[in-house]
Amino acid sequence: MWIVVVLVLIVVGYGVYLYNRLVATRQMSEEAWSGIDVQLKRRSDLVPNLVSTVKGYAAHETGTFDAVTRLRAAAAAVPAGDVEGRARAESALSAALGRLLAVAEAYPDLKASANFLQLQTELATIENDIQMARRYYNGAVRNLNTMVETVPSNFVANAFGFARRDYFEIEDAGERAVPAVAF
Repeated sequence: MWIVVVLVLIVVGYGVYLYNRLVATRQMSEEAWSGIDVQLKRRSDLVPNLVSTVKGYAAHETGTFDAVTRLRAAAAAVPAGDVEGRARAESALSAALGRLLAVAEAYPDLKASANFLQLQTELATIENDIQMARRYYNGAVRNLNTMVETVPSNFVANAFGFARRDYFEIEDAGERAVPAVAF
């Protein structure tokens, strides 16, 4: 009888341990997503300054400016939990920023502007921070997904409604590159 009680206590204890690990990994993935969101917000806040600086030099490039502005608004409008939608919107914004910086390359006075150089430096820093946040998020999601799918933690995960999460991935290989920033 005591052996059965001890075995039941061990199984229940291990189940509690697995549940707590699942909660911890879910919290890490949520915190990691928050980190990505913060970096994307920083980039989004920088975009109007970058556009207005370039606009002063290249007023005839309105299509590029409008695209960047529209894509920034589209990225901001993606619901908070939609990782795939946010990745698509941010990929499009990254591509548009690359085009904006390509337009800026054609204007030597703009490239020499202290304000533009500062904005380029900030954008490069933010892009690096976004990349690090993506890696951290994807690592946290990998840990959660592993626990949700492997035995015996998958029994606890299924019983308590833990689910796989999507990775933050960019679909188009051409958009995977950080926008080129000339110095």
